[in-house]
Amino acid sequence: MASLVRRAAVAGTWYPGDAASITAEVDGYLSRASVGGVPGRLVGLISPHAGLRYSGPVAAHAYALLRGRCDLTVVMVGPSHRAAFDGVSVWARGSFVTPMGEAPIDAELAGALRRASDVVRDLPGPHREEHSLEMQLPFLQRLVPGVRLVPLLMGSQSREEVDALSAALASALAGRPDALLVASSDLSHYHPAAVANELDARVVADVRRFDAEGLMDRLESFHGHACGGGPMVAVMKASRALGASQASLLRYADSGDVPDGDKSHVVGYLAAALTAVPA
Repeated sequence: MASLVRRAAVAGTWYPGDAASITAEVDGYLSRASVGGVPGRLVGLISPHAGLRYSGPVAAHAYALLRGRCDLTVVMVGPSHRAAFDGVSVWARGSFVTPMGEAPIDAELAGALRRASDVVRDLPGPHREEHSLEMQLPFLQRLVPGVRLVPLLMGSQSREEVDALSAALASALAGRPDALLVASSDLSHYHPAAVANELDARVVADVRRFDAEGLMDRLESFHGHACGGGPMVAVMKASRALGASQASLLRYADSGDVPDGDKSHVVGYLAAALTAVPA
């Protein structure tokens, strides 16, 4: 089958359009990310996906944990903002390209996910204009030389879809210590900061407790908690099945926390790590 190249959709708008500027901005955020490490083996991350100026300072706290890593496949799970579809869309082969260069798809792992569940579909269309996964690449391409990707977008984010995807991830990633899960999600959208912070604190508490079922219940009761809530739950469930037992909150902030930020209507951002800690 022909190789597919997914070209950057938001370079030059959501993040800089040239490699030198991306590197400088990402390095600045990483230099201010005071993460000394988390206990145990890193299985999964939760990271936001807004414009780099807004969410980058938070995402850096998650991605700083990847300093020095190589030979890594990152399975990115994000929400589809622009395309409606059933199931989970995987970009199954080829590469993602940004101004930082080309990141190849781990076609073997993508194929294993498709075989693990028919909810995972080879459906490249929804990826072409989507930003939720692309916004992880400035950090991944800067920090992990030769990073490989498995990009997954969720359509409905229903409980059934979440459960099917988490089971497929747990099955396909078993015995793959070179693979890392990343859930891409922002939290509440466009409330005054005080309201947003209160709403987000409930999601943060679910993550801190590593309570995937509680978070799924919360998302079903109020859809405004997180645009990528389904990816968060799927990654939390899969990470636990793969041995993770602890969630570490790394950073919470909102879009109004940037210089000259507007606190009247903000978006919430969370960075967290899911780790396997020996008993």
